[in-house]
Amino acid sequence: MDRGMNKIVIIKTKTRLEELKKRYNTIEQAKFYVEHLGADFGDYEREHANYRNALETVLYIAKSFARVQEIDREYIPNMIFGKNDVVIVLGRDGLVANVMKYLDGQPLIGVNPDPVRWEGNLLPFEAGDLDRILPKVIGENYDEKRITMAKAETKDGQVLYAVNDFFIGIKNHTSARYHICYNNHVENQSSSGIIVSTGLGMTGWHKSVMAEFRAMAKAFQLGDVPDVFRNWDCRELTFQVREPYPSRYTQAELVYGQILEEEKLTLVSDMVEDGVVFSDGILEDALDFNAGMELRIGVADRVGRLVIK
Repeated sequence: MDRGMNKIVIIKTKTRLEELKKRYNTIEQAKFYVEHLGADFGDYEREHANYRNALETVLYIAKSFARVQEIDREYIPNMIFGKNDVVIVLGRDGLVANVMKYLDGQPLIGVNPDPVRWEGNLLPFEAGDLDRILPKVIGENYDEKRITMAKAETKDGQVLYAVNDFFIGIKNHTSARYHICYNNHVENQSSSGIIVSTGLGMTGWHKSVMAEFRAMAKAFQLGDVPDVFRNWDCRELTFQVREPYPSRYTQAELVYGQILEEEKLTLVSDMVEDGVVFSDGILEDALDFNAGMELRIGVADRVGRLVIK
């Protein structure tokens, strides 16, 4: 591969200490505020130091292999990735998911900046491992885990991808109104929103909803409800309707199901304003989903490529 035509893109995020400094203008003021509440400001400082040390190591190693571009997470939606770029994410699992949905086949290396603090299911590497793994990725001689994504597309052509899950509803999570169509069955619904999960996302929002369902089943002595898991590369999605409300005008039968690779879940909004579709917990990069808008959700052709060794 000709690395002269491509680059290594390093995605970083602000630490809690940097966020506090942004909010309170100085470290001293942030420290006064945190310690006034009885919290340990030293934990913020240790986390920041570990992150900065990891970032310096990542930059030093990456620059020995190729051109490097360093970018903050808030600019990811506007980033144009080259076809043969190598992407390194330094942060928590959520940052890996947030970056991956903007990639189109580029390999992603997840680096854990603080293994003692963060478990990192999507972060198989530490900063020093890049000396070993980067030559493999550049030489296209590495192992990867493929991750199925979901795709949401509005009738007017807007598109959003999800690595973990979509939320479809209203911004403040109050009652959302919409029509849902699944397997040629249509219902008018009012609920607190719909979650559509990938195989990777089955351990996220989906797990939370299922925990409530299992507890309710136990309370009503309906027996055990098994956990449902999918492989990360499973080519199907799962949808759940949260808190559907049955009434004279609304129904609550279409509340759970699988969306196979050749299928679509179709929704039409009945909300005048504040209807949204966002993915992986990022409301800032959302699609409007207001009155009359049709939304189709299915398995994406785009696949995430997480480097594992």
